[in-house]
Amino acid sequence: MIDPDGYRPNVGIILLKDDGRVFWARRVGRDGWQFPQGGMRSDETPIEAMYRELAEETGLGAHHVEVLGATPGWLRYRLPHRFVRHHERPVCIGQKQVWFLLRLVGEESAFRLDAHDHPEFDLWRWVDFWYPAQHVVVFKRRVYEQALRHLAPLAEGCCSISLREQCWNPALAPVG
Repeated sequence: MIDPDGYRPNVGIILLKDDGRVFWARRVGRDGWQFPQGGMRSDETPIEAMYRELAEETGLGAHHVEVLGATPGWLRYRLPHRFVRHHERPVCIGQKQVWFLLRLVGEESAFRLDAHDHPEFDLWRWVDFWYPAQHVVVFKRRVYEQALRHLAPLAEGCCSISLREQCWNPALAPVG
């Protein structure tokens, strides 16, 4: 499903522990690490797509997480020219995403990266809240920064530490 502007609707998931760290996973067969994310089906709402992607990519169910919030509207990124499939119609030039902030309320033992027939990830770890904004593939960094900045106040409200203390770039820290 591609919108008239060439963007594929998608959801992103920032999964938070109470200590302020976030779930960070390595894509199967690649060096790239990222948050769980995936495309929306035409019959899904963003929250339905988020729960489906959460189950497919991490093995977690709704009972393992608490939804703390979401970004308002779409955050967009363009794919580098080399990744655009110009021979396909409609042409997808990028992704538009709604990002969800979830708090892990279940046990870490519930993670199952092989819960789906085609696993997305082969390794995961917990990283500081701001780490992904600097370490995700370059073309996704602006969207990661926007999502983290928007959701940081909600994350800080449930964490046992200040996220400003973790901040790799003070310009990204929430103000106020």
